[in-house]
Amino acid sequence: MHEFSIAAAIVESVQAFAEKQQASRIIEVRLTIGEFTHLEHDQLRFCFESITRATVLEGSTLEIETTDAAVRCPHCGYAGPPKYWEDALSVALVPTLQCPTCGKAAESAEGHECAIKTVKFAREAESDIEEPAA
Repeated sequence: MHEFSIAAAIVESVQAFAEKQQASRIIEVRLTIGEFTHLEHDQLRFCFESITRATVLEGSTLEIETTDAAVRCPHCGYAGPPKYWEDALSVALVPTLQCPTCGKAAESAEGHECAIKTVKFAREAESDIEEPAA
């Protein structure tokens, strides 16, 4: 399960961040995930919740923002949103690497990211703190 390995990597990174910041608990983790990752958000949240038990992340919220996919076509010069596979047996539209203008193979330009954007945490006897998770 791809979502489980992503969730495990997120938890590991946030735990290291929490240790550096001397956080007593994590309140919220905000991610940005590109359309081309094809990660299922509900499955990712389920995996995250399952592996954060008995950790500093237990009870934290996982917020997910989606980054739109974009392609560039080396054949016709198109740059913009990809063509979507509308007949896919999927909950959402599936972005493809087919140029929406000329129909030839395009290159992905954006939409592959999967990154921790911010982490909101608390320290003993302090109010909540939100910082970029650099």
